[in-house]
Amino acid sequence: MSEPIWNKYLSQEEKEVFAGCGWGARAGFGKRPGLAVIDVSYGFCGEKGQPIGQSQQKWPLACGPEAWDAVDHIKRLIDKAHRVGVPVFYTTGERRPDRWDAGSWAWKNSRTRLWGGDPAHLDHHKIVDEIAPSPRDVVIYKQKPSGFFGTSLASFMTLLGCDSLIVTGTTTSGCIRATVLDGFSMNYRMIVAEEGCFDRFPVSHAINLFDMNAKYADVLKTAEILDYLDTLPPGLFDLPKGQA
Repeated sequence: MSEPIWNKYLSQEEKEVFAGCGWGARAGFGKRPGLAVIDVSYGFCGEKGQPIGQSQQKWPLACGPEAWDAVDHIKRLIDKAHRVGVPVFYTTGERRPDRWDAGSWAWKNSRTRLWGGDPAHLDHHKIVDEIAPSPRDVVIYKQKPSGFFGTSLASFMTLLGCDSLIVTGTTTSGCIRATVLDGFSMNYRMIVAEEGCFDRFPVSHAINLFDMNAKYADVLKTAEILDYLDTLPPGLFDLPKGQA
């Protein structure tokens, strides 16, 4: 199996210092996991096949081709979760038409007013069609980075008896990291799918994975997570029926 993506950014001295700290121990999988798909919307993925600069002309927050590479891995995880009966939670944003509720987002981004997408085509917050939620999945709307902040995610995890969360989506340095830290703070076991996350900048993506793996989560290859999901007993969760 290939080495972690962050290794190429660390010097030998830094690797030795890290090893001496004791961080990076393997926390291990939980017994009742959920799968979180964080903000995999057109606003963050942009147009499929377009370079990031071109895509950002229409979608200011687009992450480029790496987004669509990650979507392929996310789809594999979603399909597996559906087959073995693991709950799938999606998050995406929501805004008032006048964008007043963007609040503090407007302080750090000069293009916040453009985060609405193209009304004649696709909404910024619409989850990409390739991994559109099924009727049994849970869609959670949020306004800040963490999937937990101001939402019902923790409440639904309690309802289902989840003790852990597998996290995928975007951006690695933003909403993924915020969700992982909040989940860790609530004593959930947190797992991050390395290839199932994406960001605009490779170095930011890699170093944030490094930080999360050091302290807050197990950052694992998608293949290992898929193998783990296959070990779960059937009928573990009382999932939504998905129909009236």
